[in-house]
Amino acid sequence: MWTAEAHVSDGVGRLLPVGGRRRSDEGTLALDARFLLLSDVADVLNISVAQAYALVRSGDLPAIKVGGRGQWRVERKQLEAYIERAYADTRRFVDAHRLGNDGSHAAQ
Repeated sequence: MWTAEAHVSDGVGRLLPVGGRRRSDEGTLALDARFLLLSDVADVLNISVAQAYALVRSGDLPAIKVGGRGQWRVERKQLEAYIERAYADTRRFVDAHRLGNDGSHAAQ
């Protein structure tokens, strides 16, 4: 969602809010940014920022701390790798816990 902040064009169809966070002209995060904020990760995964922070702190989602206040940043390729691992884990879980035709768990 757009806020009342000022924006400038980057010359290739995207708008840059004052402060440098790249957003598309639809108001969504530019997906070509190398590093993401935890709030961006939360948006991509449709989870809370607290859940994104927990993924980072548990080591499930590699991230770096930058700046004097130690702001977390997640590299886009790390987020994509996490998503691929989650799909693989889910496939293994589903394969191991198939449902029968009536919705009950199939015999193991």
